[in-house]
Amino acid sequence: MAIGMSGAMAQAHPLTEQEIGAVFGRLGLLAPSERLACEPLGGGISSDIWRVAIGARQYCLKRALPQLKVAQRWEAPVERNDAEWKWLAAADKIWPGSAPRLLGQDRQAGLFVMEYLDPDLYPDWKSLLRDGMIDAEIAVAVAERLAAIHAATAGRPEFAAAFDTGACFYAIRLEPYLIATGRVHADLAPRLEALARSTLASKCCLVHGDVSPKNILVGPHGPLFIDAECAWYGEPAFDLAFCLNHLLLKCLWRPAAAPDFLTAFDTLAEAYLAGVKWEMRAAIEGCVGVGPATEFDLFRKSLNARPSLEKIIAGADLIPADPATGYAVVTGLVARYAREKGRVPRLIEYSEHLGKNGLRELEVLLVRDLVRANPSAAQHPAFRAWAAHNVEALG
Repeated sequence: MAIGMSGAMAQAHPLTEQEIGAVFGRLGLLAPSERLACEPLGGGISSDIWRVAIGARQYCLKRALPQLKVAQRWEAPVERNDAEWKWLAAADKIWPGSAPRLLGQDRQAGLFVMEYLDPDLYPDWKSLLRDGMIDAEIAVAVAERLAAIHAATAGRPEFAAAFDTGACFYAIRLEPYLIATGRVHADLAPRLEALARSTLASKCCLVHGDVSPKNILVGPHGPLFIDAECAWYGEPAFDLAFCLNHLLLKCLWRPAAAPDFLTAFDTLAEAYLAGVKWEMRAAIEGCVGVGPATEFDLFRKSLNARPSLEKIIAGADLIPADPATGYAVVTGLVARYAREKGRVPRLIEYSEHLGKNGLRELEVLLVRDLVRANPSAAQHPAFRAWAAHNVEALG
């Protein structure tokens, strides 16, 4: 159920339990005879978030704040709450289960209610990464859902009209990340300002805008996206780069796990690119320039031309057609199979086949990346036998 709104959303003030009860009553979620219990939830800087219990039923209420809870003054349009509601609804329709179930919206108050997801059953991906649970399957699932949402909304005028939120996206993404950085580092300001302009000008598909591991819950049936306040119809590369950047930063956060984070980086990038169904080259050129866009386009074409990884791991000695495709094969094999039990002998065997067919560099690369992704592989007899005949490659 949704309650309409006319004009701008009201300025926020501290919610009381009585006001929350009134909202739930208007939305048909609270009967006159029922009582509720409210608990504010921490962790966010841009919204008030509450856990609301009504008997055995539990809900999550979210309301955007006009001024974020940070040391510096940071204001943002509260209409982003409505954009988040619409993004979550669209995402769940495109990929069922990719967002929490929505239960009611009060646009007049600038808030909505969704199902409450217990952190014990739905931990955020950031917490799992922090605790050393760097699962490539999660990276693949995140990438597949993100690519599907982008693909389903690309070139869709109705989504462009519904998410005409460029002003909000600029206020909470581009200005604080790029423009503010340029004010501190004046030598970079022209490049950062140009990047902000080109990003804002791109109108390709529906973008989440904050695909950080902390905004991805990992549930029993796969990942769910939350906190889509930055939702905007624009540049899909922003979502991909934002998430990949966080995986790179985790290497500094947990240096000992850097090889696993880099494997997750490669896995997520590969899985996302495999799901791209629209032409991204022009958009990427607008954001990062012709050179990087060309490299991206060539890499995507290499992925499309790549021999089947499933057939290779099953025993087929398929040879890449060119070096670029070969690198895509090596990256894919390591990302998908390096840590799977029992795969080390086959990966070593295939590396030797590459070497015998004149692809010595790829042979060494595959073995090196295998051990980086799975250090225990260095203790496997297959690796030791390979190493004994390739001492010069290990020097």
